[in-house]
Formats: sequence, structure tokens, C-alpha cells
Amino acid sequence: MLITSADLAAETGIRHAFFTREGGVSTGIYASLNGGSGSADDKAAVTENRARMAAKLDVAPGHLVSLYQVHSADVEIVTGPWTGDRPKADAMVSVAPGVALGVSTADCGPILFADSEAKVIGAAHAGWKGAFTGIVAATVTAMEKLGARRERIIAVLGPTISAKAYEVGPEFLERFKAANATYARFFTASERPAHGMFDLPAFIASKAQEAGIGRFIDLSLCTYGDEQRFFSYRRATHRSEPDYGRLISAIALG
Repeated sequence: MLITSADLAAETGIRHAFFTREGGVSTGIYASLNGGSGSADDKAAVTENRARMAAKLDVAPGHLVSLYQVHSADVEIVTGPWTGDRPKADAMVSVAPGVALGVSTADCGPILFADSEAKVIGAAHAGWKGAFTGIVAATVTAMEKLGARRERIIAVLGPTISAKAYEVGPEFLERFKAANATYARFFTASERPAHGMFDLPAFIASKAQEAGIGRFIDLSLCTYGDEQRFFSYRRATHRSEPDYGRLISAIALG
């Protein structure tokens, strides 16, 4: 049902989980632990799935909070469950105990952050666009404002599409190379002319290094290649499926 990082698990007062697609009540293409509030899955099933996740993190069902993710570099400070609509942003930071910060992904990179000494946590949804526009640095800066120090922060990247499954077109390649010529190192040749294979995990890792994070760990788990454990937007698209489930990765203080 869940995967943990040994590095994060060793941090005092931190609970976390990279939930898989196993252990829930959803059916069909959403089977079974779909945590996507924005999916077309049965809402009661998603609510039950999220309640199961909250229980694993030892927080109340309504205290597993998520965002309306928009592939931005925007960060929200969480003090408790939302009182209205979910904010549009792609990362959260908090010093509030008993609240789990949960990001949803289905190929994009889920990153969980912690400075256990300062008792500051963070969670970010890092697709190519968010990583490109600065979501990692923005999350670290927001954590610092709450008392964290970047050299003490540990960040763990959970299940993410790997380079061998992430083919991109020429316009994608050119966008990156135009921004920074050194970004060419994150691409390898594809079987199709003018296309490339993009290494999103390596790109995220480079952004963590640029941000001065003390420790960055990539769990090296590919969403596309492991259908039993992970949902994948790209896999669903290749199969012409109408929708896809969402994985939840979450972190809490307590």
C-alpha cells in the first residue's frame, strides 16, 4: 500500500508515505487506491481511499490536505485543513502537527521535504513545467521562512516517470536548450527523428542541488513501467483510456 524512504524514516518526528495504487476500494481504471479528488472516479471511493491514507499517517481523515495542482511554482503555507476550496498551487509547507501534506501524481515527481530539527515539512508536485519554473527552490525558500535551513533539509523524490519512458518532441527539447544550453544533458536520443528521451528525475535532482538542499534522494521508481504499483498518465494516454488514477505522496509532523 505504501513505500517509505529509509532516510526520511530515520528523521525524528516525521511521518511520511509514498502511497501506491494498492489497498483501496476504487475499481476499473482507478483500481484501487486512487487518491485523486480531481479524477472522475466515484467520490465516495476516493474519500474512503484518502481516509485509509490518513489513518496510515495517523492524522484525521480531513487532515490529509491537497492542492488544486496547476503545474506552477507556487507554494502554500498550511496551518490546518482548508476552510474553502483547495488553493491553486503545487507545493505546501507547514509547521503544524497533525496535518499531512499530500501531493497527487501520475508520472510527475512527488517530492517530500523535511528539516526535522526545525520541525518544518514540505511537499511538492514537480512535473517538467513546475521543475522548469522553480517549484523546488520555491519550496525550500518557503520552508526557510518557517525556520528551516536548506543545508539541513532532506528531500526525497518518489515514483516518477523515468527517462526510458518519457519521449518528448522537438519543441520540448528546444524550450529547455534555449533556457540553458547545459540542459541538453537531460536528454538522450529517441528512436524517432528530432525526438528525445527526457530524464525528469535527473532534472529535479539538479534543481535540488541548485537549491542547496542538504540531502536529496531519488527512490528510482518508474510510474510508467510498474503498472501493478503505480498509476501513469502517459500509460493511460497510450492506451486511450478516458482517465487515470492519482498516487498520493504525503508527509506529516507528529
